[in-house]
Amino acid sequence: MSNTYSQIYIQIIFAVQGRESLININWEEELFKYITGIVTSKGQKMIAINGVEDHIHFLIGMKPSCNISDLVREIKKSSNLFISNKKFCKQSFNWQEGFGAFSYSHSSLTNVIKYIENQKEHHKKKSFKEEYLEFLEKFSVDYKDEYLFKWIV
Repeated sequence: MSNTYSQIYIQIIFAVQGRESLININWEEELFKYITGIVTSKGQKMIAINGVEDHIHFLIGMKPSCNISDLVREIKKSSNLFISNKKFCKQSFNWQEGFGAFSYSHSSLTNVIKYIENQKEHHKKKSFKEEYLEFLEKFSVDYKDEYLFKWIV
């Protein structure tokens, strides 16, 4: 009997709507655990997750049967409800439309995990916009400025 064997690693990045700084350090760990639960329940493997006040990064080991857009849609929808039900924010919380998804080889995992783990330190020096544009350039992703996240001016 044949099986499918794969090794697919994807870093996913998405932001709070309007890039508002709404993710609070007091409840972010609970949010990250909740998102990890969604990823796991969908049969994928969470490898690393972290973020700052206005966006998150996570690295998953993905099965070839996973539809990444469906997974991200479910994570955003469910975590919006989770944040609302827990009353973590005094105002309405929503994730912004769109996301980034970037693939990595097994040999890159240690560096990617360190990068995700060090988000707070990293963003003391670099804005999310700078970071995200660097990802797009590094991975040679064609994009149009008008379709990128709505940036706070």
